[in-house]
Formats: sequence, structure tokens, C-alpha cells
Amino acid sequence: MAPTVTDVPDRGRFEIDVDGAVLGFAQYRRRPGVIAFTHTEIDPAHGGEGLGSMLVTAALDTARAEGLAVLPFCPFVRDFIGAHHEYLDLVPVERRAAFGLDAG
Repeated sequence: MAPTVTDVPDRGRFEIDVDGAVLGFAQYRRRPGVIAFTHTEIDPAHGGEGLGSMLVTAALDTARAEGLAVLPFCPFVRDFIGAHHEYLDLVPVERRAAFGLDAG
């Protein structure tokens, strides 16, 4: 079965689920107009399967759809954005240097 990513606001995180089992999550804090990603974790038994990238892609796509600015405090999310500049615009210009993200 294909992985499914779901926003679980009660837990403050996006979860990635495969066959009914939560295999990872991207923790966040929200305030009006902003989502701050603080921690991402994938079950070590499923490392290297691309689940982290699927999870972060879905989370960032949701942030874009909701018009949220992204603050990537989580190193995984920060590195993902650094490698996928199509998401750089989600990080406010004035905050990019603090996260080590260039102009793309």
C-alpha cells in the first residue's frame, strides 16, 4: 500500500502511515501565517525508503496551499529545502540566512 501523509493538528505534526502503521512524523508549531518545523523522525527500520522526503514534501505542499511561511528549525526540513529550491520561497527572505539557506 502507498504511504499516506496526514496532518494531525491535535498532535502538532504530520504523520506518514503505511498499511495503518505510523512510520514517521514531522513535528510543528503553528501560529497565524507561520508553521515552524521542529523535528522529523522516521522509523529506523524504514530508513532509506524515501519516507522522510515524501513526508516533508507533503507538509511543505500543505504549508504552501495554506499560505503559511515556513521556519525550518528541523535540520531534515532545512536540508530538504536547501536541496529542493522550489520550496525556498516558503522561508521568509529575512530569515533565510539564519537557516543557512541562500537565495537559490
